[in-house]
Amino acid sequence: MKVVNAVHPEPKQAMQFFAGPEDGPFVMVNLLKFKEKAEYPDGSDSHLTGLQAYNRYAVEVRKLVEGLGGRIRFNGQVTGLLLGEVEELWDAVGLAEYPSLKAFQAMAMSPEMQAIEHHRKAGLAGQLNIKTKPGVGFE
Repeated sequence: MKVVNAVHPEPKQAMQFFAGPEDGPFVMVNLLKFKEKAEYPDGSDSHLTGLQAYNRYAVEVRKLVEGLGGRIRFNGQVTGLLLGEVEELWDAVGLAEYPSLKAFQAMAMSPEMQAIEHHRKAGLAGQLNIKTKPGVGFE
């Protein structure tokens, strides 16, 4: 299995994702890898860790998610691996519930998101975003 962390999707990947069917609420699994030190383009806040920079983003993005009717279901530090093998573990996991793909896209493209995106970029070394549907297959 090939695993590649990224900070932003390639345009083709984003277009395919947002062209998917509108199938109601979903939960996005976020596997996060932080930079050791924050990297802001202007060199500011170089004393911050990547996690601290990302937390600036997280505080504000929670408001955006809740404002569109979603919620942050969980966030936590990765502390170990029981099964499988990866070269390097992610640092944290977040689960965010969105009411629809359209709502998620509107949030992702909003001026409010653009205003906080620099904190995300400063703190993240990479991540995986996995769209999931609740309750499918385990009933």
